[in-house]
Amino acid sequence: MPTPLNVAVAGAGAFGRNHLRVYRELEQSGLPIHLAAIIEPNPAATYDVPVFASVEACLAANLKIEAASICAPTMHHASVAQSLLAAGVDLLIEKPFAPTVAEADEIIALAAQHQRIVQIGHLERFNPAVTAARSHLNRPMFFESHRLSIFTPRSLDVDVVLDLMIHDLDIVLSFVASPVREVRAVGLPVLSDKVDIANVRIEFENGCIANFTASRVSTERVRKLRFFQPHQYLSLDFARQDLLMIDAPVGIASLTPAQLAALAAAASQDASHPSAGLSLRKVIVEQGEPLRLEIESFLESVRTRTQPVVSASDGRAALALALEINREIAAHAHRAGLSR
Repeated sequence: MPTPLNVAVAGAGAFGRNHLRVYRELEQSGLPIHLAAIIEPNPAATYDVPVFASVEACLAANLKIEAASICAPTMHHASVAQSLLAAGVDLLIEKPFAPTVAEADEIIALAAQHQRIVQIGHLERFNPAVTAARSHLNRPMFFESHRLSIFTPRSLDVDVVLDLMIHDLDIVLSFVASPVREVRAVGLPVLSDKVDIANVRIEFENGCIANFTASRVSTERVRKLRFFQPHQYLSLDFARQDLLMIDAPVGIASLTPAQLAALAAAASQDASHPSAGLSLRKVIVEQGEPLRLEIESFLESVRTRTQPVVSASDGRAALALALEINREIAAHAHRAGLSR
């Protein structure tokens, strides 16, 4: 039996409590980990784990912490990460990676210096529907993303791009694997002093186009990504963990109008195929909690000293794009006279 990894959670707010829950569940299931400490200056609950007001106090207790989740407010990510990395601790840092690209670069440099693993908490990468979709990628050329939430006072230290849209930016960047060529964006504050709703159009160097809409002032909760690639359309629902695929036969575009009409007539006789010549199928997706899958993957990287699924470089790329989008939103607001 491997020696249990001593893990800590820095930040016991909404995200931190979920990390604590998962680490406890994994420990109770027999996974070789031990939840050894919580770092939280203002604990709102009583825990059966030692709680420390600072990273320094935790390290001084000599608990031999080997891995930690950083779930503190984004503005504190760099300072917490720097202390833990210097102490030889591998890190899972909640998204967004840091407030600035410069701070993200500092963390990356420190991780390299101390030979530590840093994974960024883009948990939707571990959504089973995303995992299923990845195996069907074939040069996607158009994306349509909608991530809408009902307003809550959570995460108001960042805008909707860094709070919600960044999940989809990370996924699309990993799917397209091409540099960004152009960004157009518009956004507005509605119920907070930061942008609460945003719409973005991104063009990549390979010609792919992606449209993103994110809102935290919606009347409903929506988490969907649709994308198109040659002869295929895929619809992904993050909340339901569903993946729907529609295939068009190769060569359908070359059919004559008469042939298409005959195909449509044949399809109309079959209620299961309402679209002419198209094959609709629901991909089998093995359900799972993305956060648990994310933490399990992180712990495996720590044990095996292998590159995490969502690397620090991936987190930096998503952060850099999100900040570029915010600059475009600010520029649009200025041009439109909204900044006044």
